[in-house]
Amino acid sequence: MNMSKINKMAHEYWDMGERNITHIAKKIHNDLSITDLDRSVERTRRQISYTLRNKKREDDQPALAAACDERGIDIGSVGLAWNKDKHWSIQFRPTENEGVTFEQMLKDHIEEVKSHTFKYETIERPKQAFPCLLVVDPADIHIGKLATSFETGEDYNTQIAVQRVKEGVSGILQKASGFNIDQIVFVAGNDVLHIDTPKRQTTAGTPQDTDGMWYENFITAKKLYVDVIDELMKIADVHVMYNPSNHDYTNGFFLAEALKSWYRDCNNITFDVTISHRKYYEYGDNLIGTTHGDGAKTQDLPMLMAQESGKAWSKCKNRYVYIHHIHHKMSKDFHGVTVEALRSPSGTDSWHHRNGYQHAPKAIEGFIHEKDGGQIARFTHLF
Repeated sequence: MNMSKINKMAHEYWDMGERNITHIAKKIHNDLSITDLDRSVERTRRQISYTLRNKKREDDQPALAAACDERGIDIGSVGLAWNKDKHWSIQFRPTENEGVTFEQMLKDHIEEVKSHTFKYETIERPKQAFPCLLVVDPADIHIGKLATSFETGEDYNTQIAVQRVKEGVSGILQKASGFNIDQIVFVAGNDVLHIDTPKRQTTAGTPQDTDGMWYENFITAKKLYVDVIDELMKIADVHVMYNPSNHDYTNGFFLAEALKSWYRDCNNITFDVTISHRKYYEYGDNLIGTTHGDGAKTQDLPMLMAQESGKAWSKCKNRYVYIHHIHHKMSKDFHGVTVEALRSPSGTDSWHHRNGYQHAPKAIEGFIHEKDGGQIARFTHLF
């Protein structure tokens, strides 16, 4: 791929007034007739994203651009600068994401949804004998997390995150293929994104080691979820349960709403994407709860389920709560409720390595529930 030619074409589209990086990448693809479309578009988008951020900085700060050009400095590498003359000495920090606001990101998403021409035709499902529910729960993906094997003994980045989720979900579906699945619960959220602010911090302001820009990771997460849900719908109707979480409390909610709007005309999928921290789903004789796990204490979850889902509680004798957040396996039977923590596919970053929070198996998990029984099988796809 000729990157210099791509950069030149990206500048031309930018000068013509096109500001949507994904649209520019697709146009360049069409112009150059690049094959391997999905992977190549992503590589092209990453390249021109960097190029056009520099282009915008050059347009907005011509004096800085001229000074960098004179000295042979990449303007994209300038994080802090001084401007000195005989009257003033001014320190300033060029804004890395200037102009990339949530409003612009939302506008780009709406435009992409409008241009999404694939029509989800209603799938008529045959009635299953001995039907089962499949719970698919890729927990704590942390798209945007950066870990390097040089420090922590393992690599993890956005590309690895996406690869593991797709591989893990495919592995779960393969392992579950012997069951008559008539419904799938897909659990979304739970730190799907690693940060919540342009300053590379969690919602509470904790700094993180990151891979990629916040808006790039948002788009990547949305595409990953769409790809996964499209695969799940080939098997059975899907119910999406979203859990708010501590790393991406706001952006995770926006992502869930964006996902719901994507499938607005699809009759084979339902959503529970409210900001409520605990969600419940009734399937036959099963009452299934999900929550991130950073809030209410584990021992309080059974009574909270009884209070918050009283009618279903009285009807269902098989009750489960799936929690996340701790990245390792834990399962405990309380009076009438089983609480189970799920493993995570994400790697170990610098902070966790330094504090010894490491070496739990990396995995994506799934569960089978009989309609007239309880959880009868569990599947683990290890990495």
